[in-house]
Amino acid sequence: MRKCHRCFIFIFLLASLAACGAVDDPSLFPEYREPAQLAEVELPQTQQNSDRNLYFGDLHIHTGLSTDAYVMGVRSRPDDAYRFAKGHTLQHAAGYPIQIARPLDFAAVTDHSEYLGQAMAERVDMPTSRKSLRQILLDGNPLSITWAWLKTTLTIRSNGFGAGMDQLNVATNRSAWQETIEAAERHYQPQRFTTFVGYEWSASVGDIATHIHRNVIYRGSDVSDLPFSSIDSSRPEDLWEFLKKEEAKGNVAIAIPHNANVSRGNMYPTQDSNGNKLNKNYADLRTHFEPVSEILQIKGASETHPLLSPLDEFAEYGVAQMQPGEKTSLQTVTGSYLRDALRKGLVFSRQEGFNPYRIGVIGASDSHNASSPADENDYTGKLPMMDGSAGLRTGKALLLPDGVNPVTSWSSGGLAGVWALENTREALFDALRRRETYATSGPRIKLRMFGGWHFKRSLLDDPSWVTSAYEMGVPMGSLLPPHTGPTSPTFVVAALKDELGANLDRIQIVKGWVDENGSSHEKIFDIAAASRKADTGSIGKLPPIGSTVDLASASYKNTIGASSLTGFWRDPEFDPTQNAFYYARVLEIPTPRWSTYDAVRLGIPPMQPAVIQERAISSSIWYSPTN
Repeated sequence: MRKCHRCFIFIFLLASLAACGAVDDPSLFPEYREPAQLAEVELPQTQQNSDRNLYFGDLHIHTGLSTDAYVMGVRSRPDDAYRFAKGHTLQHAAGYPIQIARPLDFAAVTDHSEYLGQAMAERVDMPTSRKSLRQILLDGNPLSITWAWLKTTLTIRSNGFGAGMDQLNVATNRSAWQETIEAAERHYQPQRFTTFVGYEWSASVGDIATHIHRNVIYRGSDVSDLPFSSIDSSRPEDLWEFLKKEEAKGNVAIAIPHNANVSRGNMYPTQDSNGNKLNKNYADLRTHFEPVSEILQIKGASETHPLLSPLDEFAEYGVAQMQPGEKTSLQTVTGSYLRDALRKGLVFSRQEGFNPYRIGVIGASDSHNASSPADENDYTGKLPMMDGSAGLRTGKALLLPDGVNPVTSWSSGGLAGVWALENTREALFDALRRRETYATSGPRIKLRMFGGWHFKRSLLDDPSWVTSAYEMGVPMGSLLPPHTGPTSPTFVVAALKDELGANLDRIQIVKGWVDENGSSHEKIFDIAAASRKADTGSIGKLPPIGSTVDLASASYKNTIGASSLTGFWRDPEFDPTQNAFYYARVLEIPTPRWSTYDAVRLGIPPMQPAVIQERAISSSIWYSPTN
């Protein structure tokens, strides 16, 4: 028996003793509230736009066809997920109705390819297969709910995606894969709502919790006969080779890494799966098949970490617990975060002549309840048995010591912002491949970034500035054109608040570069700010904007901040001999975290952090002296 299992059983014994004589408190269980009823919205039709339209979506949604979702109580199917994304009501696994505040523009159901559909077909023996999650929560007490929580969690930790199943049933996998394809086809409405056929390849390195997972997203309706799973291979190189063979057949797809933050350095390594130093073939395959990474989602942020970016005052955002009791170190975070990977890519580019980590970014949910719960004020959790109610999320319905349930450190999820010609599979996929994308932590902040050699500050005063920016420069996700003359690169960034969300605090540009000794560095520049002047030529800390958050009511006011911000910035430290990257980060004013809304509902003190600053993070623009 593994050490972690013994630890959980010991915790359960302690919990059992603590439960003796406990008084049931119904307020700690699911809050069966009716969501705000939204009128059925006819999804708007968009037209092709050479300056690109902005579309928001979620490329990481699980249903009951995923084993871990099924054992957590989920019985929803791909059709349910797409209906939810379009604005229809969905029955949460814990028994209450949920509805997204605004329909998405695109979505993908990405159930785990490992044992796809098998748990639902074979009715594995778990607490939620004997009784619905709703009944477990309503009929139970803290002891019985804790037992169900432990049984479910330990089974997943022990057996992974094969929990409760003896062997792989290929026929069941094929049937579930066909259901996934047909649902995507059924709900695809070009120019109104785009669906992608996809799945998750859920490999790990050693420990089952050391994730190197990827979501495979197809460009069209030509897809593989069966998904590639970690049962076939747990090496990413083999996944890319599979996708390469599929592409030769016309089945074009990309793979999107996620949760690098819990990869213990294995998502962005300096060696391949055989322990050899990365080479150009590895870099070419990875760049082609993995143009973007998912960096904002429920199980934490993967932009950077305080240990990697100690001078970044906003690096604490979304830092999630890896495992109960596990100590985070520089060793576990190196190779686990985007900014570190971007810096590493510059080093490879300078020393080896290729860059394996020229990657863009998106956000997503990783919801396992056929939903996309990105709103802090209406967060409904990721894995229902673990976090499907306010009582479960805050731990008040469980007899577990603090720090054991990792969901307390999770975020509410994110979204992908994609600048595409139109709302079709082909246009959105091509935008992902060229990295004209960004990640948000949930709010629908509008963000544009362009880089070039000849931009002027007056560009932003022109109503048609976007057209000029495309003509004179490149958008996020691109490589700067060859450098000519002594000038430094210039960047323009424009941000507009979510119309239903908080005002904006500031725009920053994060720069990374490699010096003549081959060492990488980073700096953060505030280039625009609300209510105070940003000194675009320095890295002095901008004064905090303040806060209007009222913890007692879990509310805030838009009396500070700005509805929009624009910034023009010329790199004051540019060296044409140094490889570099630049990306934009936009911060909102402080707002309540999901846990603060839960605390008000339960009448308990909020857990920390009680207040957050949500954000949007762009894909980078790169400079190479050899371009």
